[in-house]
Amino acid sequence: METSELITIISTGEDSRTQFKSNIQNVDSLAAELVAFSNSGGGRIFIGVSDNGTISGLNIDDIGRLNQLISNAASQSVHPPINPLTENIPHPDGIILVITVPAGISIPYMDNKAAIWVKNGGDKRKVTSREEMQRMFQGGGLVHADEIPIQGLTVADIDLPYFKEFFNKKYEEEFDKQPLALPELLKNMNLADDYNLKLAGALLFAKQPNFYLPSFIVKAVCYPGLTIDAEHYIDSRDITGKMADVFYQSLSFVINNLKFKQDDNTINSTGKPEIPRIVLEELIANALIHRNYFITAHIRLFVFRNRIEIITPGNLPNNLTIDNIKSGNSNMRNPVLASFAASLLPYRGIGSGIIRALKEYPNIDFIDDRDANMFKVIIYR
Repeated sequence: METSELITIISTGEDSRTQFKSNIQNVDSLAAELVAFSNSGGGRIFIGVSDNGTISGLNIDDIGRLNQLISNAASQSVHPPINPLTENIPHPDGIILVITVPAGISIPYMDNKAAIWVKNGGDKRKVTSREEMQRMFQGGGLVHADEIPIQGLTVADIDLPYFKEFFNKKYEEEFDKQPLALPELLKNMNLADDYNLKLAGALLFAKQPNFYLPSFIVKAVCYPGLTIDAEHYIDSRDITGKMADVFYQSLSFVINNLKFKQDDNTINSTGKPEIPRIVLEELIANALIHRNYFITAHIRLFVFRNRIEIITPGNLPNNLTIDNIKSGNSNMRNPVLASFAASLLPYRGIGSGIIRALKEYPNIDFIDDRDANMFKVIIYR
């Protein structure tokens, strides 16, 4: 970094990626800053600059002490350890030490007291809410929502004929002839524990999962205009049931509220929907399988005069971006759901769904809203 670039950065002040410190003496204080940046996409700490941007500068003795402090904090006081880079930038008022903290790939990071810190504007805050901690552990691949046991839902709640049909088709053997009892079989499939169905087992195979999981449904509304209208709508439905039922009912809701094109078909044919069916299949399946189930909120499915919106709880996990998913990258937020979905839905689970949808119908936008913690797909009609 050149001195001129340094001066420009300092002149713009602190933000979520930039922190000023006149000096640092305490290893625990530094560790908390490193943790916050690692958990929040990375950033830089400028030591030798006061909060108001005044240059205090450092001398050679400061530089030696701080580099040792940084090394100790990053390796011994941040868990898991990180590898920040340091750079000494000359300035007329003294040396400025710049610490570059990369975005963490093993989130959540913690300090020596097991505290999780994140950036909050130009400052930092400690994560204390259970839901936020769950999301961070999920993002780091340490826990998955679909493996959480659901109290009150047991093996007795399984739709047995439906499960038998699935089992026979997937494993190509008769369910009634296999040696394991149903509770043991479900446990081996990671769909239940010793007492309860796990979330994946409940969503996939319970008779009426929405009784115990009322938030995990699809709220579908068709509006006559271009915006949400609380008083006027064409069609509205709360879509519940097993995941396959929710998928096909959601697909049917959209298709029934689209226009159909005759193309080269005869006058007696129903024609083709204005948006190809495969596009809707891919995007609705993705919404159901990849949403964040640690967030107790509905999937919202809106049909407007000029577009369709599919809004799912939870932004893209880990380091995924819009460009990533358009290139076929994926991240298994709910690996158990994804592993069984290929046998129940038109879903392949190899990251090709977005590519296939865009190839068939390019007029689609994706919005990864990290502030609102949601992901939106907009399909223009």
